[in-house]
Amino acid sequence: MPVAGRKPKAAGQAVNRSKPAHDWTEVPDVPHSGAPKLPARTLLGLPMPAPTKRWWAAISTMPHCALWTPADWSFALDTALIAAQFHSGDIKVGTELRNRERVLGTTVDFRRDLRIRYVPVEDELPAADVTRLSDYRDL
Repeated sequence: MPVAGRKPKAAGQAVNRSKPAHDWTEVPDVPHSGAPKLPARTLLGLPMPAPTKRWWAAISTMPHCALWTPADWSFALDTALIAAQFHSGDIKVGTELRNRERVLGTTVDFRRDLRIRYVPVEDELPAADVTRLSDYRDL
């Protein structure tokens, strides 16, 4: 998922004016549905902590989840198990959790690094019936 290279600079600040090797991936800003269910138990057989359930609800509905393959979902579920360890008090896994969240693109900064951009969805209005003015000229 990560793209090699430096973070993109703001428009007009780039030193190299050539086209970047990797373009932005634009994703409609619509919550994703259809994510796999979070396991009910952790690896130790304990019930899934409530903060992990809230974390999964946020992660699994990110708009760019629509781009994920089954392998990406497997990675996300493994990350959820690490999040469960962290939320249960095992702070040693915090660094691994942060690194995996970067790969998943959980924050605006992480999505910028992955060159993922959410674009607003424009509601299409139904085409209005247009009245021809020539119909009313000889009134």
